[in-house]
Formats: sequence, C-alpha cells, structure tokens
Amino acid sequence: MGRNTCILIAFFTFFSIGLGVIWYTSQLHLKTQNSEETVYTQANSYEDRISQVAAQVSPSIVGISNLSRSKDIFSQNLVESTGSGVILDQEGYIVTNNHVVRGAESINVTLADGNEEQAEIIGSDPQTDLALIKIKVDNHVTPIKLGDSESLVVGQEVLAIGNPLGQRFARSVTAGIVSGLNRLLTTEEGLLFPLIQTDAAINPGNSGGALVNLEGELIGINTVKIAESGFEGMGFSIPSNQVKAVIEELKTRGRVERPRMGIKVLGEISQEKAGYYQLPVKGGVIVEPVSGGSAEKAGLKAFDLIYAIDGKEIATGLELQAYILQKKRGESVRVAIIRVINEESAQVEKRSIKIILS
Repeated sequence: MGRNTCILIAFFTFFSIGLGVIWYTSQLHLKTQNSEETVYTQANSYEDRISQVAAQVSPSIVGISNLSRSKDIFSQNLVESTGSGVILDQEGYIVTNNHVVRGAESINVTLADGNEEQAEIIGSDPQTDLALIKIKVDNHVTPIKLGDSESLVVGQEVLAIGNPLGQRFARSVTAGIVSGLNRLLTTEEGLLFPLIQTDAAINPGNSGGALVNLEGELIGINTVKIAESGFEGMGFSIPSNQVKAVIEELKTRGRVERPRMGIKVLGEISQEKAGYYQLPVKGGVIVEPVSGGSAEKAGLKAFDLIYAIDGKEIATGLELQAYILQKKRGESVRVAIIRVINEESAQVEKRSIKIILS
C-alpha cells in the first residue's frame, strides 16, 4: 500500500469520526431542547389548567356578610363578619360554615356578578361546622359540580377559592396539594370528624369556600387553619361526601339528628400500651361522660376505658362513633369497660354498663 493511499484512508477515517461526533452532538442537543420544550409545555399546561379551573369555579363562589348584635352589654351595635359560600344548585341553595352564619340577624350574599341577595338559614350543624342557606334566584346562577372526596390521594393538586378579608379579595385562588387525609377534629361534644389537610393557603374569610380538584369538582369546604406560631400551610376542609350527607339532612329536617352516648373521647389505648400497663384487654377508647348525659346517668366515669360495645371489640374512637351512628335515638347499647379502682396499686376491674342513646 503506497504512502498516498495510507494518507487517504486516514483522512476518510478521521473525517467519518468527525461527522459522527457532529451528528451525535446535534442529536443530543435536539433531545435536550425537546426535553426542555416538553417541561415548558407541561408547566404551561398546568398553569393553563389552573386558570381554566379558576374561571370555571369562581362564579360558584359567593361572599357572605353576617350582621349580628355586639355581645358587649353596653353596646347594641351591629357587628359585621364575612365569609364565603358555594352555590349548590339553580334553586339558590348555598353551603357554608356554621360559624360564618352563627348568630346572624341578617345575611347578605354577594354573587360573582356583583348582585347582592338576602339569604335565609335553612339549617345548620355545629358538629360538622356546616350550614345551608338559600337566596331568591332571579337570574341564572352557576352551581358547582360535586366531586367524590373518597377518591382523593395525598399529593393530589387542589385549589382553594374564597374571599379572604372580605369582598376586597373576592374569589381569590390559591394552589396546593392534599397534604393529608382523615385528620381528626374532635368537637365540643366529643364527636370525631375526618378532615382533608391541604397546604393551599386558607385565610380569614375563606371559611365556607371551596376546595376543588383540577376537574373543577368540589371535594371539600374550607373550614379552619392552624394559625399558631411555627405552623405554616396547615389548612383543613370538610370532605365533600360528608358535606353531601349533612346537606341532605339540613334540607329535609333543618338539622342533623344523631344518636348520642353523651361521652367525650379523651384518647385511645393501643394493644402495645395495654400490654405495657398490664391491662386485661387488647386496647380501647378512654372516655369522659358529658355532664347530665346518658352515659353519666348510666354510671360511666371519667377515664373509663371502653374496649367493647354490644360484644364487639373497639380499638379507636372512630370505630366507637361509627357503631353508635348506626343506631337510633332511644335504643340501648351495652359497653364493656375497664375502670381503675386503685391508682396506687394500679388495680382495675371490668364492668358492663347499659346506656340508652339520646
């Protein structure tokens, strides 16, 4: 092979390698560019989706102004407080929080088009902090679409829409995720209700507003935010399935009737704790009777541990409550309890108490 031939072969070899490197670099750049465009498109798509949902849902959100008498005995002035509500149907039914309309002498509802209507309270349920009000509908209103709160998953994207600080910031939209499910709220009467936890900003005036998914469906009614120092992004909403059940009761009866044992749940004892304290049970619920209630009249005492009801073992407050809610007022249940009769020697005894539900 001659010298010129070798030079030619070397030239074409390096030329081919160079072309390959250029091609590979261009493909890599194109792939990176396409990837960046995909991320950019997805981001734009997400932002567009939020805008679409906000535009879809906002007409269903109303501002609520509650005029009530001042509690100051030296003053008879009317005091105004504000909140939010959500239109449920074309008949003018609106769901909000009970604390938004509690004690109202006059309720004024401001619609998305700026029109104002007087509202009447159809019914309220302090236990779940829900209330149903109604306005007279002269023109078309936009009801919200109800979603299924049971289908929610932690991490799912949601929007909170309401009127923080009143009408000046009407139909404000904040975005976030579902931070937690079945967060338990204990009412003054000892009832337990699971709430949706979200980091979407919920501020004063948002109470009664909507928590919606990216389909524009109502999956919760905003109710409370932890406002203590050191806590951020902890807001809570009443699940839509709970809202549906309560609203139907309020429509037909004006109130929610629940059988009650007359107890407050103080805590729970797990199987591990029961073993540690050498209790002769697998676990149970520590309770306290409500003064004058059925449980107190039946002989239940503070710090009694209910470990079974009608022969069925009970491990949590929710299990106990779920069983009671299946009953009717006037029916009786028999609870099996553990009671401490000597704190110094940690002596306990088992008892059975019959309680008539009120």
